[in-house]
Amino acid sequence: MNISAKENYSFQKTVVIVGITLFIIKVIAWLLTQSIAILTDTLESIINVLAGLFSLYSLYISAKPKDRDHPYGHGKIEFISAGIEGGLITLAGLIIVYESVITFFEPRIISKLDYGIILVAITGLINYILGILAIKKGKKNKSLALISGGEHLKSDTYSTIGLILGLIIIYLTGFYWLDSVIALIFSGIIIFTGVKIIRRSLAGIMDEADEELIKQLVITLEKNRTHNWIDIHNVRFIKYGSSLHLDGHLTLPWYFNLKESKDELDKLEKIITDNFGDSFEMFIHVDNCCETFSCKICQKEDCPHRKYLFEKQIIWTIENIESDKHHKLDNQYE
Repeated sequence: MNISAKENYSFQKTVVIVGITLFIIKVIAWLLTQSIAILTDTLESIINVLAGLFSLYSLYISAKPKDRDHPYGHGKIEFISAGIEGGLITLAGLIIVYESVITFFEPRIISKLDYGIILVAITGLINYILGILAIKKGKKNKSLALISGGEHLKSDTYSTIGLILGLIIIYLTGFYWLDSVIALIFSGIIIFTGVKIIRRSLAGIMDEADEELIKQLVITLEKNRTHNWIDIHNVRFIKYGSSLHLDGHLTLPWYFNLKESKDELDKLEKIITDNFGDSFEMFIHVDNCCETFSCKICQKEDCPHRKYLFEKQIIWTIENIESDKHHKLDNQYE
């Protein structure tokens, strides 16, 4: 495993252990109170534990090195993991809807609600802290599994806050029918979260462009471009688990020899590594500049073969680095 993968795997083990502990606490709270609203939180915790275990396994698989059968690595297992987690979350929400409707017509007497509120509040606080840390770690190491898990934990906390407020109202008023109403409301939040995670996992499986990732790449390249880089185009920045794959074409002066071209590629690789980490592969094809239009956008002042004066620098954007054509003035491409 590389460093990022080890960090992800280690953190996910912590998430699973904490998830099991919180599930036990919520079971105790439900047994004490017999509240259907607390049961909804408990059911979601079961999903948290199952999803956490699968995420742990997916992180282990995604960290395995490339092999003959998987030349791009095993990172896509994280998308499958996120999809299963989203599906389980949605299923839990539907189960809660069913239970809420049943108990609305047959209300249960709730007891020791004060103890239940305290226990649920403790689990909510722990979930929120763990969710923030998971998202931070996931963004740092480009792990969808950790980001999805963290967002799930955060949404769980928000629903827990609403749950606690509802339980306090029930405790003060004695309106036990509100228990089912509260559970029904927060089941909707749970289902929404599950569907959103499924949507993101399907986007990853289908190699949907990650606009935020591409945007970061454009900003990084534009900020660090050298005068020898006339343009970069046909760029594809693909994410497989914690690994990134950069494909593209870099236009360099036509008279550069192999060593000079490799030096420029090494500079590009270092920039990507410094900004996105070392868990990536880069496949860059070198193109020659075209004297009929490249001179006008080329900033290389010491070019011995220049035929036209420099006129204007083209700012790199998502649109022009993704286009499969050389850059030229007037927003046209060759």
